[in-house]
Amino acid sequence: MTLSFPHLGRLATLIFAGVATISMASQALAQTAWPTKPVRIVVPFAPGGTTDILARAVAPELSKAFGQSFIVDNRAGAGGNLGADIVAKAPADGYTLLMGTVGTHGINKSLYSRLPYDPQKDFAPITLVAGVPNVMVMNTEKAKALRINNVLDFIAYAKAHPGQLNMASSGNGTSIHLAGELFKTMTGTFMTHIPYTGSGPAMMGMVSGTVDVMFDNLPSAMPQIKGGKLKAFAVTSSQRSAAMPELPTIEEAGKLKGFEASSWFGLLAPAGTPADVVNRIQQETAKALNTPAIKEKLLAQGAIPSGNTPQQFAALIDAEIKKWAPVVKASGAKVD
Repeated sequence: MTLSFPHLGRLATLIFAGVATISMASQALAQTAWPTKPVRIVVPFAPGGTTDILARAVAPELSKAFGQSFIVDNRAGAGGNLGADIVAKAPADGYTLLMGTVGTHGINKSLYSRLPYDPQKDFAPITLVAGVPNVMVMNTEKAKALRINNVLDFIAYAKAHPGQLNMASSGNGTSIHLAGELFKTMTGTFMTHIPYTGSGPAMMGMVSGTVDVMFDNLPSAMPQIKGGKLKAFAVTSSQRSAAMPELPTIEEAGKLKGFEASSWFGLLAPAGTPADVVNRIQQETAKALNTPAIKEKLLAQGAIPSGNTPQQFAALIDAEIKKWAPVVKASGAKVD
């Protein structure tokens, strides 16, 4: 005997439809529920540097877009690793973000023998905020006293006085540090490296004359260059900067073929952060970076705004890790 239950098929269909409706409603709710409280953007360096400048340029725009405060939290130390590790181990709920850099996510994997986080596995890339050239600068009074007027003068002096010049950076493993290491390797010069906890404190050392030379990010160095406190020799990018087109590249000025050491900065979240949250942050960041006011402000400071997709940013991180590994090895730089 065959049993027949004609109503079960229709009942199953109704139940399935109900579950699907509930699921869609839950997804819609999840998309609108975030954020329900302030969001923290961890800057892994001290206030005053380019990482901090870009985070503070983006945070108010995201606050407007989402109706919640986006708070910049400076957690300096260990070449950016301290702040990056905080975010890597934070809950993947969209409430803790990182303003990562070429140092934290491109260089440090090769530079540090023990990195507390994995720059690829432990993060969800959101978007590249901006790329910037570095700029080689000296304290103006010291450059004048030593009669150093350009890159070739600097190389000649450094070769004639090995170890007598010191080089500031925003921390071990940062692009500022490695740009200097690359310069030392390619010129055959030696300078003592003085790492600070960020570009801001390092800049104070430069202005006071405590340290001699720095390969700082252009946005954070520009005010002191324009104010006459620092003498700029050249930019570290492969092309001149639109913000200061009068400055040659180090390749041009120092006759160093192939010299290139630019920086970049981007937002990341802990791995596992919901894709819809990541995509919403990316979209609003890109929108903010494309507004005339923000775009013109960053370009004037020497930064080139981006706002690319999470997939494009992830591909950049992968490429940068591969690019910097041989540079770190060739420079001999290593941090335990």
